[in-house]
Amino acid sequence: MTSRFDIREHLKMKLMQKTLAATGLVLAASTAHAAECLDMGGVAIPNFFSEGKGKPVVISATLMGTVTNAAGKILAQRVTETGLEMDMEHYFGRSDGGAIFTRDKGFLTEIPGKEGRYMIEITYEVQENMSRGTLEDYGGTFRSYGLVDLRDPDDLQGLVRYSGELCK
Repeated sequence: MTSRFDIREHLKMKLMQKTLAATGLVLAASTAHAAECLDMGGVAIPNFFSEGKGKPVVISATLMGTVTNAAGKILAQRVTETGLEMDMEHYFGRSDGGAIFTRDKGFLTEIPGKEGRYMIEITYEVQENMSRGTLEDYGGTFRSYGLVDLRDPDDLQGLVRYSGELCK
């Protein structure tokens, strides 16, 4: 005949086995699906080129950090209470051949007392199947913030800091 002590010990043992098995499954699943991620970070010095009324503004930039160059376009602009909202796209590249393409939303907030100068914030969303080379299959979102000077239409310029993480 089995004693109460034996049944309790048996139940504890079964519960411990199930807990360990479940923990092992979770660890195995997280290891099997662990993402390989890349920290994005650095500084960009963009130049903006207007191609005329009704045409996109072209962006060219030298970057320091995770990516080394960028080209892009401001596709649409809307005036807001505090400045501008922009639809944008960018191509970012690295010296090792990696490249990504992003669709972006940018917000410019006018700096009080500094006509034509804005704080800029951009959210970059890597487009699916639009990364190449050493950045192939990386995706996600990263952001930038900084200042732009739009006073002289022949010399539009800025300085931004970008950061975030891309994973595959």
